[in-house]
Amino acid sequence: MAPSSGANSHPYGYRRFGFTILLIGQVWLHLIQGKTCWRKISEHLFKTGPASMIPVLLVNVMGGMIFTIQTARQLESLGALNSVGGAFALAFCRELAPILTASVVAGQVGSAFAAEIGAMKVTEQIDALYTLRTDPIDYLILPRVLACCAMVPILIVLGLVFGIVGGIFAASQFYQVQPLVFLDSVRSFLTTTDLISLGFKGILFGGAIGTIGCGWGMTTYGGVKQVGESATAAVVISGVGIFAIDLAISLLFGDLPMGKRV
Repeated sequence: MAPSSGANSHPYGYRRFGFTILLIGQVWLHLIQGKTCWRKISEHLFKTGPASMIPVLLVNVMGGMIFTIQTARQLESLGALNSVGGAFALAFCRELAPILTASVVAGQVGSAFAAEIGAMKVTEQIDALYTLRTDPIDYLILPRVLACCAMVPILIVLGLVFGIVGGIFAASQFYQVQPLVFLDSVRSFLTTTDLISLGFKGILFGGAIGTIGCGWGMTTYGGVKQVGESATAAVVISGVGIFAIDLAISLLFGDLPMGKRV
């Protein structure tokens, strides 16, 4: 019998977490063994990348403008307005841009994955795949996860570029900071290691979004109502996962005092 309270049941939720954790291992195993439907990856690359690009760019442009306006206001009172680009690089480029981008992708792509696979689950299409001797991990899950791992880093870089453009616009229009001054300040604080870190975060964020969306879809039981609940829950859990991964990276690789490292 299906769980009566759907995604809100605590035992059911624990089973979903357990299934998703196991799914991560299965995805890696099937990837190493080369078991995937490569034809499906290109389809999901488009759904994850170009289809998400406009909201990602808009969010980052506006986020860059908001951050610059709020930061420049404080730096102006301290007489350090020309350092606004450095503050932008430290906070927006390193943390906000990847988190904003991944959150948008989780809302658009992660929920779609959960809804699509959840609908297939409740209509017994997943069982039909087993009957046809087709592994759902190879045909449904691995292509989606790989597409997310490939496209989220690219979207983060594009979002960062547009966020910097938004920051330059806000700084020049509202605080008369020249674009070259802003960019020089950004370059002085943003290092190659930061850019590599963005790509690393993007891969982890993409893997989390794809795996959680597929995991919540595969553990959907009931009817149409439960499909909607799974899609909503996948977005929430993906968001929590994104912040948890970012926190773990900050604790493990951040510039913490040696006595405070974990």
